[in-house]
Amino acid sequence: MIAKLQCIVVDCPDPGALAGFYAGILGGRVDDSRPEWVTLTSPEGVRYAFQAAPDHKPPRWPDPDHPQQFHLDFDVEMIEDAQREVIALGATFLYDSGGERAGFRVFSDPAGHPFCLCYGQG
Repeated sequence: MIAKLQCIVVDCPDPGALAGFYAGILGGRVDDSRPEWVTLTSPEGVRYAFQAAPDHKPPRWPDPDHPQQFHLDFDVEMIEDAQREVIALGATFLYDSGGERAGFRVFSDPAGHPFCLCYGQG
């Protein structure tokens, strides 16, 4: 092993708002003492940092001219409940893989980054 992961960093126009969005999904603790660099530490101890990027150009999934930059996959047990909750937090629905028992649904966060709710994988 060469290194230990410190955190996952996401560029966005409003770090506090995006950290709050992901805290709504994952739980955890938000540290917004530096508004240009807001961190979220999940209950499992994973650290996410949201960095101010005033000229951020959001991706347009699945448009290759505006690539997704990164995405997160979240396992959920009840896809309909999870979908309602992320939309209430500010997510936008983009795509459904169409699986009845297993699949994924793609959403964008408030800054335009795609993420997936994965269900029935286990």
